Amino acid sequence: MIDRQMYKSYNMEKDEESTGKYVMKKVIDWVTIKFLVVGVINTMVGTSVMFICYNVFHAGYWTASALNYIIGSIVSFFLNKYFTFKSGKKSAAEVVRFILNITVCYVLAYGIAKPCVHSILDGYSLTVRDNAAMLAGMCLFVGLNYVGQRYIVFRQRDYYN
Repeated sequence: MIDRQMYKSYNMEKDEESTGKYVMKKVIDWVTIKFLVVGVINTMVGTSVMFICYNVFHAGYWTASALNYIIGSIVSFFLNKYFTFKSGKKSAAEVVRFILNITVCYVLAYGIAKPCVHSILDGYSLTVRDNAAMLAGMCLFVGLNYVGQRYIVFRQRDYYN
């Protein structure tokens, strides 16, 4: 009976590996979930700063979105370092990698979002186009930033413990 159960369990695992379920378990793990929770906190802080700066203080597109990432990145660094990725390193290289990652992700995300959204929303006011571009830039940034932080900035051999 035990051998039969072990055989059935083994075959179920093999079937699972051959489907997307196995891959999804490796991609969406506790690290991913923690990163998303930290992201919600960063988004609330940074987005508030960005839209208040742009719409209330009339800062420009690049200034408002940059302030979002300067302030949000400080929050992100400490929460992701100690909560998400549990990096106990006291390393200047880690800080440099983090700053480079944020900078590259920011320039790519917002540099792609602005012309794309402006083209799609041609005919709407500059304020509508810029606000929509900032939202699109945020979405692109999240994906790029996750990959950079997980696999470059706070890289570890094993996140599954």
